[in-house]
Amino acid sequence: MAKYNNINLAELTQLASALSDASRVRAFMALTQGELCVCQIVELLGLAPSTVSKHMAVLCQAGFVQSRKQGRWVYYSVSPNLSTAAICQMQQWVTNNLKNDGTVKQDRKKLRAIKKMDTEQLCKNQRKG
Repeated sequence: MAKYNNINLAELTQLASALSDASRVRAFMALTQGELCVCQIVELLGLAPSTVSKHMAVLCQAGFVQSRKQGRWVYYSVSPNLSTAAICQMQQWVTNNLKNDGTVKQDRKKLRAIKKMDTEQLCKNQRKG
């Protein structure tokens, strides 16, 4: 069993704040299906790339997701290195409670179609728009 660090009030508030926005929770739930390019998340949520980037930064800062850059694209995934029991428990709680949510189910269906799209072309189209 992994040993976790304790969490303080400020950290707990940051975690709760990260989950206080429906778009961030939808993005997180999408990432439970595997790593995604930011352009795929933009397509899924129907938000501006800058807005999605801000949402993803909040999730990264809270420790729910991690990012990696490959060329000019940024990829996100659920963080495998959970630093606190609180993050681990909150991730499990969100995933367990929303797995049958209607919006999450619709997102999963839409995500399957998005994953079939050429990622490079999807990103190029979004930069034009």
